[in-house]
Amino acid sequence: MYLGEGSSLTPRSASHDAMPTFAAIDIGSNSCRLKIARVVAHQLKTLAEDREVTRLGTSVFESGLVSPEAMAATLRALKRFQRAVQSHGVDQIRVVATSAMRDARNGAAFQAWVKAETGWNLEIISGLEEGRLIHLGVTSNEPGTGGRVLLVDLGGGSCEITLSEHKRIVETISLPLGAVRLTEQFLSADPPTKDGLARMRQLIGRELRRAHRRIQSGRAPQVIATSGTAAALSDAWAAGAIDIKGKSSGLRGRAKSAASSEVPTAAVRKLAGKLCKMSLPEREAIQGIGPRRAEIIVAGTEVYAELLECFGLRGFRYSPLGLRDGILAQMLAGQDARAKAHREFEHERWESVLATARRYGVDTKQAEPVRAHAMQLFYELRHLHELPPEYESWIAAAAVLCDTGKFINHQGHHRHTQYIVSSTEIYGYTQMQRTIVSAIARYLGKSRPQPGDRALRNIPAQEHQNVHRAVVLLRLAVALNQDRASDVLRVAVKVYPKRVYLEVEPGRTGAELEIWSLRREAGYFREVFGRELFVTLA
Repeated sequence: MYLGEGSSLTPRSASHDAMPTFAAIDIGSNSCRLKIARVVAHQLKTLAEDREVTRLGTSVFESGLVSPEAMAATLRALKRFQRAVQSHGVDQIRVVATSAMRDARNGAAFQAWVKAETGWNLEIISGLEEGRLIHLGVTSNEPGTGGRVLLVDLGGGSCEITLSEHKRIVETISLPLGAVRLTEQFLSADPPTKDGLARMRQLIGRELRRAHRRIQSGRAPQVIATSGTAAALSDAWAAGAIDIKGKSSGLRGRAKSAASSEVPTAAVRKLAGKLCKMSLPEREAIQGIGPRRAEIIVAGTEVYAELLECFGLRGFRYSPLGLRDGILAQMLAGQDARAKAHREFEHERWESVLATARRYGVDTKQAEPVRAHAMQLFYELRHLHELPPEYESWIAAAAVLCDTGKFINHQGHHRHTQYIVSSTEIYGYTQMQRTIVSAIARYLGKSRPQPGDRALRNIPAQEHQNVHRAVVLLRLAVALNQDRASDVLRVAVKVYPKRVYLEVEPGRTGAELEIWSLRREAGYFREVFGRELFVTLA
């Protein structure tokens, strides 16, 4: 099982001599979306898409709980998606949930229900990870996104705003300004009351001013908006539902030309003023909006109008790409080393590891020898440990992050490291990946992994043996770097059927402490790998 994306595999082998097929499911606060794609010539070719409005967030934003009705509606959609996944012979699937599930107090119960009914692992991602994946999905597939771009994704529960330069994230922020959330909080009447609108606008303005202080977009040449509200506004503008040069063109206006793909700020503001005075049937009749979107379009349009004005933007261009496209792009980048996005993905992920280490006071230059020795041992003992390929990057991350716990307290810092790594947002790492990395970094002191340990509790049982093996490799790398002031030692690895030799070449200050430390690991090495470990001077 490949755990790199919190995935499940069909019985068909994913060795991928044939072209692999991926599926991404986005369980949002307003709707569930499915996209299935096959890898063709190291690029993704869409095979199928599906969408179902389930309003998962409606009950959450009102009571803090996902209602049984919303759970059942979402499960029905997921079972339909499952039939499509099975019919296309999908090799790997990632199922993620966003804002509503982040807020739901009974989210764990719903995750368990999804697992029981479908066999899928439902992953609840943070707002920052959501923004990163949306950015990846858009910049990987949308032409002309190599310059300075502001991305806006307004969903049912949250609004992610990301500033991108040369396809790299400069800044991203997640705001609680989703269209379903705001509608439930402020717009229960139809048409909305003046008081409800005023309080909603006050919240929107406050949140967007906070965002603007962090994201100085300047004159971003491109503003790209994704998700349903942006699609509805773009369709309404293209259909001529609003005319900024004169009066509203009514319910059926002239069609815009293909060149008028950018929706002007003035049009969004005028449409916002029009919609808030309409009843639901009147909003439903506007071309481009439709019956289900009409229920939440007032709040969504108001957010866009305030955002464009607050940031001083001339308008936005809609893109049908989004979170599920980012999920698929990351699957491709993670498994296909020849894919265009692979190098950028690996670079972004490693830079995030280094940034996290520095944030918690780790000297990354001192951590580098530990990482280098861990990678040497991973490679030279690969036929012994038989770890999945993804463990190479996870062990490297654990090597750099293993001292982050000292930021809290030197005493018992390995326990603190486990908490920091598992709970800190690291771009490119899923929650499961961070949990495994944190477990590898946890057991570098006196303790050994034991069943029932907190560090292993959320890791699938079939992965525990792999974690044990990874811990041994990292412990050996740490033992080789006991005296950080000395020059880096060289080590030769020799593997025999019943024993493994580590031949250490002394540095200028000798190698006595390192050899003693390595020999202390011999018992644990024998317990995990079933071979004797001998440490000698070269």
